[in-house]
Amino acid sequence: MSKKAKKEVSARERVFRTAAELFHRRGIRAVGVETIAAQANTTKMSLYRNFPSKDELVAEWLRDHDARFWQVWDAMSQEHPGDARRQLQAAFDLLAKHVADPKARGCPMANAAVEITQSDHPATQVIKAHKARLRARLAALCASIGAKDSRLLADQLFLLMEGARVSAQTPGARPAAASVVRAAAVLIDAHIPVR
Repeated sequence: MSKKAKKEVSARERVFRTAAELFHRRGIRAVGVETIAAQANTTKMSLYRNFPSKDELVAEWLRDHDARFWQVWDAMSQEHPGDARRQLQAAFDLLAKHVADPKARGCPMANAAVEITQSDHPATQVIKAHKARLRARLAALCASIGAKDSRLLADQLFLLMEGARVSAQTPGARPAAASVVRAAAVLIDAHIPVR
């Protein structure tokens, strides 16, 4: 982004965009407020005027990720209205594309959860709520397809998703993670009663 373009964007937005990029590429703990302010072409004082703390900035980044994640999920679901099996397949197709992307750094929520160990950190509740919503959405879809034990299948699919996202960062594991679509189909088929 050019300096002119940076000036046209509010300091808050510059700080947020810069922090999001740095947290994504480097991790939360590896990035200090000095670095964020410098790369956002602003000051630490401006950063703290817009975000009370780095922890709040991290929580805001994760809230933004959560909102964008569900926008994509909902758009994908609307492509297959009333067809839970196709929605599940589409979710895993999308996940496979993510895992295959060499720029992928896994799931920001899971990555943050590894770095943030404090239960009172403002991002902790964002992470918990996101993961709970994902599990609930999977459980609803699994119930809709007639799974014998929809909660168990949802848990298994959730763990499959989490493992695939983590594998996106693991050297040499990307090809194995790319088989996530087939693995999901096998799990789903195993839970559908034979008619």
